[in-house]
Amino acid sequence: MRRLGRVLYIMLVLVCAVVLTAVGYYRYALPDRFTVSEGQQFCIGRLVQSETLTASGGDRAAAAAVGDEYRARLSLGGLFPLKEVTVSVSDRQVVMVCGIPFGIKMYMEGVLVIGLSDVTTAAGNVNPAAAAGVCVGDVIRAVNGRSVTTSRQLSDVINDCEGKPVTLRLCRDGVDFDATFTPVRPVGETGYRGGMWVRDSAAGVGTLTFYDPATGAFGGLGHAVFDADTGQETPLGSGEIVPARIFDVIKGKSGSPGELRGSFEPGTLGRLLQNGQDGLYGQLTAYPIGRTLPVAPRQQVHKGTAQLLTTLSGTEPQLYEVEIEQIRYGGTNTTRNMVVRVTDPRLLEQAGGIVQGMSGSPLIQDGALVGAVTHVLVDDATCGYAIFAETMLNTAQSVTEEKQKAAS
Repeated sequence: MRRLGRVLYIMLVLVCAVVLTAVGYYRYALPDRFTVSEGQQFCIGRLVQSETLTASGGDRAAAAAVGDEYRARLSLGGLFPLKEVTVSVSDRQVVMVCGIPFGIKMYMEGVLVIGLSDVTTAAGNVNPAAAAGVCVGDVIRAVNGRSVTTSRQLSDVINDCEGKPVTLRLCRDGVDFDATFTPVRPVGETGYRGGMWVRDSAAGVGTLTFYDPATGAFGGLGHAVFDADTGQETPLGSGEIVPARIFDVIKGKSGSPGELRGSFEPGTLGRLLQNGQDGLYGQLTAYPIGRTLPVAPRQQVHKGTAQLLTTLSGTEPQLYEVEIEQIRYGGTNTTRNMVVRVTDPRLLEQAGGIVQGMSGSPLIQDGALVGAVTHVLVDDATCGYAIFAETMLNTAQSVTEEKQKAAS
């Protein structure tokens, strides 16, 4: 009997530990605000239960209109309290879902320092820029008080400085500051050098996730465009997206992510307005063919079967079966809200799973847009991360509103 009692006690302790861990996790993972469409019931999966609250203790969720908000109490299985959240009621969001490749042409806001290297002079190897405090990843906005937008502009000023000091206006981590150095003359060359490698533009191919047919606002990639040399977000000054065509697929495998290879097509699709943490956003000038679908709020996304809309050849997207294995409703990394596994034999055969260039490929579940693929797992090409479509749509709308305010 004593042994049985000990076993039961240990089991009880373990159950309590599991419950406390789950409660702690959900309290942290669940955000403080959610959105529902008018007339829609607020619920989160199967484990987390919700109870609608008001100041008077009544239930007015069913009667809430667009623009209204109400409070809801969340609990684990209806037994263990988690937290109270705010639920906002909005219009049913509908977008045109794409899944087509698009070309990215980005012109930076200034000139990006991508490398530093010594200059061989008669007095030895020196690096004037590095000595003045210039670092890889700095953005050069001006030289000697004049704005620079191209590498050629910067190069011409330094090359023709005649050995006189040059002052750069730099931006690092959002802070502007000046750095002054004197360029040097390399052995066996004419002109002067500062010891910097710089870049003023970037280009690539990604996947267009959606656009709003009412406003022309679009979202793609689901993550920022990063500079290959600095590993930092590419600072966007201006840019455009253009039609693209996929002509080859490099199959992914463990330890070696694959790649969609594409080329730009003639014409333009729209303007780039933001290169941000959760994607590329802007305004369309030409409207691609897509399929009209509602955007699911994050709490409606659930584990299970979904479809991935992506293009492996040409310009026509196809649907492929995938499985949503994990969902993270909260957290600071919005590009990794879901873990998705490819199950479709066709996609596994042609690409090995998820490959570079698929970023932005829409995820469809229960007849709604729920997210977009953002990353592939390097050790397992069949798996990748995805962002909530709700997050991308909110950003696209916010970017458009800011642009309209700036223009008015």
